[in-house]
Amino acid sequence: MGLTTQQLITWKQQGRSIVALTAWDYGFAQLLDAAGIDLILVGDSLAMVALGYETTLPITLDEMLHHASAVRRGVKRALVVCDLPFLSYQESVSQAIHAAGRVLKETGVQAVKLEGGHPAAIETVSRLSDIGIPVMGHVGLTPQSVHRLGYRQQGTTETDAERILSEAIALSEAGAFAVVLEHIPANLARTITAKLPIPTIGIGAGSDCDGQVLVTADLLGLSEKQPPFAKSYVNLRDIVTQAVSDFSQDVREGKFPEN
Repeated sequence: MGLTTQQLITWKQQGRSIVALTAWDYGFAQLLDAAGIDLILVGDSLAMVALGYETTLPITLDEMLHHASAVRRGVKRALVVCDLPFLSYQESVSQAIHAAGRVLKETGVQAVKLEGGHPAAIETVSRLSDIGIPVMGHVGLTPQSVHRLGYRQQGTTETDAERILSEAIALSEAGAFAVVLEHIPANLARTITAKLPIPTIGIGAGSDCDGQVLVTADLLGLSEKQPPFAKSYVNLRDIVTQAVSDFSQDVREGKFPEN
């Protein structure tokens, strides 16, 4: 039996940090799960790191279902959460129910994530939670709003900080089991984390969140560009490029295969 959303809430109460990373295919999902990652997010960031789009906006629900299914097949222990992509849930609550229902039914993942804490998003989270679909919220920098917000840090003014705090509280009260805090000041993330009974998962939000998430391509040094708050633990771009170059040279010089 894999991890549950309730386990994450219990860990918050116990002060146990939650570790999360993204995955977009079976192979990486297997590796992350075997390494003991608690939560694997099939993030719509895969639009950029796996499919080559400039933003997360173009990816479709069907594409997310395809990738989420592959990820889920590679996971035995971790909780798997799938992003609802842009315009798959914003039109109406019924659209969101249909999209989230497809995600759970067709991929086997245990929860969905959606962006924003405005009133319409709160209503959607409440309805999804009521019918048994676990929802993770996401406030602060919300990449699906890139054309309105850009990629700059959010919550830097008192007004914006109060809005983000109110949104996070509203998401919790609507039934969200956790909320991602992206690219906000550490003191704001600390305040939100202290006020919420559900876990906060930070990305560029300081060290006082209940857990941390990174885009796996950033962590592994696979990304062409990465945000300022990410950390690469290895440079796989250089390692892979060198390996392929060595193979190419061996083939051209008749050194591979050896017999």
